[in-house]
Amino acid sequence: MVLPNVLLIAAFTYRPLLTNIYYSTLNWTLGSPTASKVGLGNYREFFTDPESLQVLWTTAIFTVATVGGAMILGLGLATVLNRPLRGRTFARATIFAPFVLSGVGIGLVWVFIFDPVTGLLGAIIRGFGGTSPQWFNDPKLALTMVIIVYIWKNTGYCAVIYLAAMQAVPADLVEAAAIDGAGRVRTFFSVVLPLLSPTTFFLLLTSILNSLQAFDLIRIMTPLGNGTTTLMYDAYLQAFGGYNRAGYSAAVATILFGILLVMTVVQLTLLERKVHYS
Repeated sequence: MVLPNVLLIAAFTYRPLLTNIYYSTLNWTLGSPTASKVGLGNYREFFTDPESLQVLWTTAIFTVATVGGAMILGLGLATVLNRPLRGRTFARATIFAPFVLSGVGIGLVWVFIFDPVTGLLGAIIRGFGGTSPQWFNDPKLALTMVIIVYIWKNTGYCAVIYLAAMQAVPADLVEAAAIDGAGRVRTFFSVVLPLLSPTTFFLLLTSILNSLQAFDLIRIMTPLGNGTTTLMYDAYLQAFGGYNRAGYSAAVATILFGILLVMTVVQLTLLERKVHYS
């Protein structure tokens, strides 16, 4: 009964993975009918290229900022929505909506908002007598812009997951803390937050994997990768951005896969042991 699913996974997941690893050992120009074997030459070039260090640094900044920002804001929103407020159901749906919307559509809307000439944000800044920053020309501002949009898109996901976990916290523990004289802040940090550690672990794992594989927003908002070239986007640019270096692109993708694999194994083996409470 399991065999058909195993065959599908092998055909559409593991076979492309192994094929990509093989391509990473070739010096292959995209579209060329021939390719020469270079062994680990593509990997050697990546780790000796000064620009690769910048790509790794950009990837690290983007991942840490987006994961941390979305989780912290999501936790704050979940705390607010966990209280009996009017319109709470509508607020939950509104907050979660950006996560399920198309990344391409979101990117196009935010490109208009950040446009320094015709954008909404620029108009607001000029209304207060200021000058709109050149979001698309400055590499640091471009990365900041993409980080802001990615956090906005994923905060709702973290908020909904945290909210579901908060509603599962035993009420008797919260009541016992109140009887012992603990205020809301002390109860949250001493009772609720520790019980949310399995959820925090789950969100940390999934958010890191999603951030490392972010592509659509970066592609739409910064097509040339001006300061926003992560590992995922670098693999795209090397193959389809004018370089046509399919073999080198496959090597970059394989390096990204290795990073994802190592981080997943480390998190599953080390962190999961510390997040469950009996």
